[in-house]
Amino acid sequence: MHSWTQRLLAAATTAALLLAATCAAASALDAFHVPSVEAQAHVTKINQFRKQLNGNDKVTLTFNISAKLESLFTWNTKQVFVFVTAEYENSKNSLNQVSLWDRIIPDKDHANVQVEVKSKYPLIDQGTSLRGKKVQLVLHWHIMPNAGRMMRGKMPLSEFNLPDTYTS
Repeated sequence: MHSWTQRLLAAATTAALLLAATCAAASALDAFHVPSVEAQAHVTKINQFRKQLNGNDKVTLTFNISAKLESLFTWNTKQVFVFVTAEYENSKNSLNQVSLWDRIIPDKDHANVQVEVKSKYPLIDQGTSLRGKKVQLVLHWHIMPNAGRMMRGKMPLSEFNLPDTYTS
């Protein structure tokens, strides 16, 4: 005859194995999900483009963003973190990425984003290489599941050129 502690341990082990198998199945099923994101963004105004006291270029923008992110959600999605970056090249780096705006999308009901925003974070370059530079806006997303690995993706949105001279 088994004691009550042995029976409790056997039940707990069985429950843990079933939970682990369920989590593995959820993660494996999400690997076959291919989202189809529709998004666009356009810069409507360059609010400020100046050289800081420390010599770095600083830009603040206003832009429209429209995104349909419902396809990122499955039954295993806890939330989605989305952000827009400005990407450009200069003589020091082949790729510079600066985050301009971000948002946490808690569920599918809030996954249709249509806003006009001033950049939440300024575009600051370590140097003075932004004048006349071509900049691309890119939408990134990180899907945070209830169980399994985090998945991410990105989508280029639009390009714009910064002015050749500083503005105030």
